[in-house]
Amino acid sequence: MAKTTDAGGQPPQESTVPQAAEAAAEQAAAKPEQSEPPATGEQTTAATTAMLKAFTHPLRRQILRLLSKREYLRAADAAEALGVPANKISFHLRALADAGLLVEAPEHARDRRDRVWKGNAASVKVGGPENPIDDPALGDAVLKVLIDEHYDVVRRMLAWTPDYMAGRTSEVHAEFSQHTVRLTEAEFVAMMERISEVSREAAEAHNRAHPDHDDPDIRVWNIDIIAADDTI
Repeated sequence: MAKTTDAGGQPPQESTVPQAAEAAAEQAAAKPEQSEPPATGEQTTAATTAMLKAFTHPLRRQILRLLSKREYLRAADAAEALGVPANKISFHLRALADAGLLVEAPEHARDRRDRVWKGNAASVKVGGPENPIDDPALGDAVLKVLIDEHYDVVRRMLAWTPDYMAGRTSEVHAEFSQHTVRLTEAEFVAMMERISEVSREAAEAHNRAHPDHDDPDIRVWNIDIIAADDTI
């Protein structure tokens, strides 16, 4: 569904689905001086060259996507899901771990020889003035991957939305939400930090409510946020 809001606060006609991040974002934008750092303790790490190279590798990216749908992963599980030999998967799992994108999960191992992997809990920040990507070619490759994955989300959303808009389904599988607001740069940064915080809080609340991840309604939601000011 689509949703738009103008800068004057007068919303046009809209089709809505409840969205906790929207209310939180508006609150952060209105009172940026009250924004607080996340209370979750989640760490953020700057992407290393090894991380970026691992991320741009097609098979390794497939493994990361598969792991995002599971709490942990064995090479045999990934080999079966992706149709790739287990020894090849094992090599790439080790490469992802060496790059800092995966860690071993011995708590899920059946014995000492059983190698189980899970995602690194830290958020990864890609590039920027504080941690620039020195290799332009690598930076371009990372940007292409991010754009391709964003287009995939848009393609899936567009394929589903007509049925929802026409009332042929009441299930919610996607959302397209568009807003125009007047903010300073500091207020915008505070708003984005608050949106990230709400996302973390929702994920943590889900994990507390579903510790066994056995609810059949659980789905993996790919959430992309794009914003640009009027000077670029």
